[in-house]
Amino acid sequence: MPARTGAQFLRGLRDSRAVWLGADRVADPLDHPALRGAAEAIAEVFDLHHEHPEDCLMADPETAETIAVSHMIPRSRDDLLRRHRALRRVAEFSAGLMGRTPDYMNVTFAGFAGRSDEWGANGNEEGAENLVAYQQRLARDDLSLTHTLIHATVDKAKGHVPTGFDETQLHKVEDTGGGILVRGARVLATLAPFADELAVYPSQPMPDSSVRHALSFCIRMDTPGLKFICRDSVSLPGSRFDHPFSSRFDEQDAFVIFDNVEVPRNRVFIDGNLPVYNSVMSASWRGNAMHQTMIRALTKLEFAWGLATRMAEAINANDPVTQQMLGEIWSYAELTRSAVMAGEQGAYEYGNGCWFLDQRPMNALRATLPYWFPRVNEIIRLIGSHNVLCTPAAAQFADAQLRPLIDKYLRGAGDVTAEQRARIFRLGWDFAGTALASRNEQYERFYLTSGARNRQANQLRAERAVADAMVDRFLHDDVG
Repeated sequence: MPARTGAQFLRGLRDSRAVWLGADRVADPLDHPALRGAAEAIAEVFDLHHEHPEDCLMADPETAETIAVSHMIPRSRDDLLRRHRALRRVAEFSAGLMGRTPDYMNVTFAGFAGRSDEWGANGNEEGAENLVAYQQRLARDDLSLTHTLIHATVDKAKGHVPTGFDETQLHKVEDTGGGILVRGARVLATLAPFADELAVYPSQPMPDSSVRHALSFCIRMDTPGLKFICRDSVSLPGSRFDHPFSSRFDEQDAFVIFDNVEVPRNRVFIDGNLPVYNSVMSASWRGNAMHQTMIRALTKLEFAWGLATRMAEAINANDPVTQQMLGEIWSYAELTRSAVMAGEQGAYEYGNGCWFLDQRPMNALRATLPYWFPRVNEIIRLIGSHNVLCTPAAAQFADAQLRPLIDKYLRGAGDVTAEQRARIFRLGWDFAGTALASRNEQYERFYLTSGARNRQANQLRAERAVADAMVDRFLHDDVG
């Protein structure tokens, strides 16, 4: 089928899935006030593709049916630039606040299928064939896919990945007539209530693990035995005036329990093949998947700069300290833009005819953004000061007695009206101060692993030849 509309996406969420939010089991997110806003927002993302087909849609290379550009397997630098435009359209929709819109997994699985040779190593040819077939179905059925990558944290002294066999972690129980039976838990399935299917694949190597933990597969959200326990909602249903982001952009996060779940054989990509599990993410994943993540980050930073600037202008805050803080956010956005551009311009063929970004600037951003985003929120709250707490609600503006007083005493500088001022500072508070903002800051701190761990990884895998040659020239200079 061609790329879906928002209405088709919403119809696809009506199934027998086991999603718990508080005391409620939710089969259809449209039936729950805390989930309805985000479900409708994701539906708008599907519609967005049809509103901007020149950027977001393309013909399937084999069937000629219309599919989303985010499913493209890039074969050139021009393909990457075309994909950039599509990813930017989606990121702008939520100002980068939704980190797990479906295009993230679309890009990821396009990269996996493009480098199926990596998945087919060490005798895993059947798993690689299953993955390629699944990616084609993902694109042609235009599914909303989420993932769960991280092993459940029970005892951090045991490390981040299983050592030997751990029954609490996701593992294979046995083969069945139609596939494999799995049991255990994983985190963190962002977008779970709004996904059609769930993916499991490696997050990092686990060299001392039992092969029973070496699994990768995709299953439907309503697969029997699959259970999702959502965190507390930070959604604030209501008007977009009062809650411009919280009313629609809480993409949710869920703990996933596999309670004797049968995975069909044709949906299994790794079944106990520990060498493939430990190597498949090391070569090309970063250069591909981080294309989406960093375009989203760039969009969010550019929006934050524009928002903070508008807040300062609303009250005529032109002092040097404020201008310095605004320039700081601009610098973060510009450095991110430059890194994305460098990654695209430095793109090359990784193998199997696939073109992905130069990983180096992407790796640098991955290690740095977890520090920049909390600082951006801090700056917005500093510029906002008490003003983010002096924002009348829509109902107060509608009150005939209050409105003249609000218009007189809560207006902004120059020709900024009270309503304009309220909208600006409500936007700032919802971006940097509400429960949604706090969740998003926590998300950014640990998005694609913490900044500290990424800095360590960068140091370990960085190419040292040029730097070492320069240092050695001075260390061995005995002339004097």
